[in-house]
Order: sequence, then structure tokens, then C-alpha cells
Amino acid sequence: MRVLRLAIFLLPSRVIILRTTVAYRANQSNDMGNDDAIGGNVSKYMVLPNGYCGQPKKGHLIFDACFESGNLGRVDQISDFEYDLFIRPDTCNPRFRVWFNFTVENVKESQRTIFNIVNFSKTKSLYRDGMAPMVKSTSRPKWQRLPPKNVYYYRCPDHRKNYVMSFAFCFDREDDIYQFAYCYPYTYTRFQHYLDSLQKRNMDHFFREQLGQSVQQRQLDLLTITSPENLREGAEQKVVFITGRVHPGETPSSLVCQGIIDFLVSQHPIARVLREYLVFKIAPMLNPDGVYLGNYRCSLMGFDLNRHWLDPSPWAHPTLHGVKQLIIQMYNDPKISLEFYIDIHAHSTMMNGFMYGNIFEDEERFQRQAIFPKLLCQNAEDFSYSSTSFNRDAVKAGTGRRFLGGLLDHTSYCYTLEVSFYSYIIGGTAAAVPYTEEAYMKLGRNVARTFLDYYRLNPMVEKLSIPMPRLRKEKAPPYKYPLLRGPASNYPKGRGDKKSSVTHKDPANSF
Repeated sequence: MRVLRLAIFLLPSRVIILRTTVAYRANQSNDMGNDDAIGGNVSKYMVLPNGYCGQPKKGHLIFDACFESGNLGRVDQISDFEYDLFIRPDTCNPRFRVWFNFTVENVKESQRTIFNIVNFSKTKSLYRDGMAPMVKSTSRPKWQRLPPKNVYYYRCPDHRKNYVMSFAFCFDREDDIYQFAYCYPYTYTRFQHYLDSLQKRNMDHFFREQLGQSVQQRQLDLLTITSPENLREGAEQKVVFITGRVHPGETPSSLVCQGIIDFLVSQHPIARVLREYLVFKIAPMLNPDGVYLGNYRCSLMGFDLNRHWLDPSPWAHPTLHGVKQLIIQMYNDPKISLEFYIDIHAHSTMMNGFMYGNIFEDEERFQRQAIFPKLLCQNAEDFSYSSTSFNRDAVKAGTGRRFLGGLLDHTSYCYTLEVSFYSYIIGGTAAAVPYTEEAYMKLGRNVARTFLDYYRLNPMVEKLSIPMPRLRKEKAPPYKYPLLRGPASNYPKGRGDKKSSVTHKDPANSF
């Protein structure tokens, strides 16, 4: 079978149209699109032309995904310039194939290529609306989106009529290693460095403890941000509980969560008032194994953790089990009012930020639930109340929002906060504004600010004096309690280590 392909390289200076005729080898056609042939990530895999017997040389591309959060399962060379790339499915679950993150090296200057991601598990995608993969290189380490005109999303007859995302790219520096990803990567190691940097700031309103461990013994961190007065014995607490990264490939979740944390630990007058009035409990990474392994939706053992809130297993879903036990423990404490639960996600087919909420028989409670997203819509230009919806879909019964919405009483409100993998549309315009890492964190800051409006605490901000208190100078104490394993209910309510935020400097030069 011979297929005529039209490969269009859209480069800043010119348009080059190349026609190539491809003869598929029998072994390619037999397992084309067969994900059973993908057993792991490619590791420094050099692609040589069919029949080539000489020494490898520049331009023979080397693909690698054997690094933290990496994902690329297979590479097939179609021609001298075109490659079919296969996403490695989530570990122990072949259903999910969306996240990719890989490097390419040994390139030639001005080498033009077409990469086809051929085995997406979803048909609907923001690639239809202008989304483009991310790219960076060793000499330009700031992530950038490829130009949308270089990206094509289409149903391909060569791959069982599955949808394929193709993008054209021209390598321009021979000594660089190029990295491509579905969205901004946010690794477990980056997260740990971020928390370590928070600890060094020695703030008296930030507390970190290890709530448990994952199957592969990675930390489940729990952060508490509040005034120390709220943690004294016998004090009543109004608690806001926030979780993130239950789906490991939804990396914007971590950036939004970091924005929330950075704002709440700051000396901004609003943050100081919120710390006086509320206790923020944050578990920013519920699925550290999936994050580390480069999965899109599942844990190490192939479980979608956000479908197991009803009965999480302490050995199969230990992080979820630990968080659920803690929430139930707080719910049963008469001194604690669990006011909000917000689970942060990223959405692969919709624009903007928006929320999912629950449906209640009590009309007044249902109306009160709409207040927070309406206020957030006023504070954040990228948040859409019109996209916010309230439901009780059966398929969502095992999610944190649905389970806790049914468990907690009428004074508690549970939401899923979604943010687009791609962009937001500002009211009154039709132009899509692509999200940057800073824009995701800004949404997080606006989420935190909205609690001020919800609780009508603005007069308290006006009463604050201008001078900012200095951080304590004494050395940070060691953990008050050892890092323990087991159900969350076995943990003392210790304050743990204290932490701080990190600033990443990105170079300005671009591709």
C-alpha cells in the first residue's frame, strides 16, 4: 500500500511544501497503532534510516523519555524527515494516552521534521482550537508554545482513522537538546524543592507535615497555612481544604496550587487577614507516583484515584486513604467547621477556568453554593461562570467533590476547579489568550483573594497597619513529630516544618 502525504512546513520566513511517497513495511503495518507493543519509555533511542549501515551521524535523531515525568513509548521513522510517535499508556492501564514529554538530540542545523503523535486516547482536543505543544532547549530553557500554524489535528486513515496531532519543527542549533511536552511539566522533584524553599523562610504561619506515603514511598505532603493562634488547643477553626494533581498529567493544577500557596504565605494585607480568619489545609500532590512516572490520569497501579473516594484502599490508594481519613477526622471534631473543599484539575477540551459543583434538594443551599464561583468570576478575568455547572452524574460518584458533597453538612461546599490546558477568552472578545505559567499562578492568587469577598472581610484589610512584620530570625525547629506511615487518623496535629516560596528566573530569548 502506498500513501501520498502532503507535508507542509510552516516556518517564520517561508512555506515549503514537500510531497513524499511512503511505502509501509509489513512489520510497521501489522502493529501500527497497536499499543500492546509499547512496554515503556524510549531511552536514548537513535533512529537510523531503513537499510542504513554506516556510522551514525548528525541528523540521525536520538529520542529519550527516560527521565522524571517523561513519556514516549515508541518511534517509527516514516521518511527522512517524518516520524510517527506513540505515547506510552499509563502504567497498568492502557486506556489513557494523552501526556507526552520527550527530548530530541543529535540534530542538524536547519533540519526540518514532522512529528505525528498517532495514538491519543481522546478524540476531542484543544488542538482543534489552536493549542500547540510546548518546546524548550538547553540554550533556551523557558517553555514556549509552538506556533499554532505549525500544528495539525486530524483523523488519519493510516492509523485506523484515529485522531493524529502533527507538528512541523525546524531545529536550529546542533548542540542543543530539545524537549517537547503536552503542557508545562511540573515534576515531583520541582514540587519538593518548592516546599523545601518554603521551609527555609521560617514563617510562623506555615506548617508542613507528611500525611503518608505513596505505593512507591513518595511523600504525601500536607500544608497548613494560618495564624498560630488558630492552632492553639481548643481554638475553633474554619477550614478550607484544597487538593491537587490527583490526575498526574494535569500539570496546570500544580501551578494554580502554587499560586494559592504563594499568596497565602505572603505579607499581602489580604493574605494576613485570611490567615487570621481561616485555616487552609492543602495537599498539593495526591498522586506523586503518577506524576513521577509520566502518567496522564492514573496511579502506579493503574487506578484513577478520583473514582475511588467512596472506599479507598490503604495499600492500593494510600494517599487518597490518608486524605479522606483526615477530612473525616476534622468533620467529626466539633471545634472544626470544614467550610470548603476544592479539588484542582486541568481540562483538555474547554477554555478558561470554571467550576463543577453539586446539586442539592435544598434550593437555598444550592443557591448559596453558586456564590463563590460568581465572586471568583468577578476577581479573575480568565474564570468563566457561564462554563461552571452543577451536576450529580453517576460516573462522577467516586470523585472527591461528589463524595464529600454527600458526606459533609449544609455548611460545607465542595467544588472541582478546572482550568484549560490551553487558553482563556476575555469577556467581550473572541481572541484566545494562551495560558502561561504565571497566568495559571495568577488564577491561584485570585482564588485565594475570593475568600476575602466571600466572608466579607474587606473592613479588616482596611484596618491593617502599613508596616509589615519581620520574619522570625531564630533557626527553624526540627519536625516536632517523626515522619510516620499509616492512616491519617493516627497522626498528631503537629505543625511540622516551616517553608517558603521559590522564584524561577526564565531567560527572555526565544526560538
